[in-house]
Amino acid sequence: MADSVASEDQKFCLQEVLDTFKLCLSENKEVYLPHYVAGWRGLVKFLNSLGSVFGFISKDAVNKVKILVAYLDGENGSQYATIQSMVKYELENELVDLTKRGSHPESGCRTLLRLHRALRWLELFLERLRTSTEDSKTSVMCAEAYNESLAQHHPWVIRKAAGMAFCVLPGRPAFFEVMNVGPPEQVVAILGEAVPLISEVYQVTEELYAQQNLLDLP
Repeated sequence: MADSVASEDQKFCLQEVLDTFKLCLSENKEVYLPHYVAGWRGLVKFLNSLGSVFGFISKDAVNKVKILVAYLDGENGSQYATIQSMVKYELENELVDLTKRGSHPESGCRTLLRLHRALRWLELFLERLRTSTEDSKTSVMCAEAYNESLAQHHPWVIRKAAGMAFCVLPGRPAFFEVMNVGPPEQVVAILGEAVPLISEVYQVTEELYAQQNLLDLP
């Protein structure tokens, strides 16, 4: 019984990710870090539900989520309520390595930047899935999304491994099945709601990091 409960907890559901990202933004377009982290936990379930093919991304995402949760649960947790408050707090207190790796290799700003880049890849890939046809190749969609986003930040060895991994991706029906929201038309409909929300969270974060010159943290 315990095993079945555990597997249910690990089961991905697109609706849950949609609901979480709906909660991410305040009226003032601040990004609530606890909801952002929760959204990523759901996205990790999505990656893991497709087997080990996305392991190189999901393992790193899990580690980054753990770091952010530690900040949220720490003595200065209130400073990490939103991405905006985190950036302000860490910059004001010189807790970010701005030009080279130093004494703050796991700052909240750097940690979130890595998730931010991966979120762009998932946003692009999910949008391609949404607009795909039955005979569309998931390997091509995934590779295109990766090349437009994460690839720019990965060394050649990882890019090569990613390209090989994408070649063995399951077909479109398998992706739609792991969404756990019903028939294909329902998947497309919910993706139509979820992707713009993910995109808005990404854009708000991108603009904040650009304003503070944080997009290239070492």
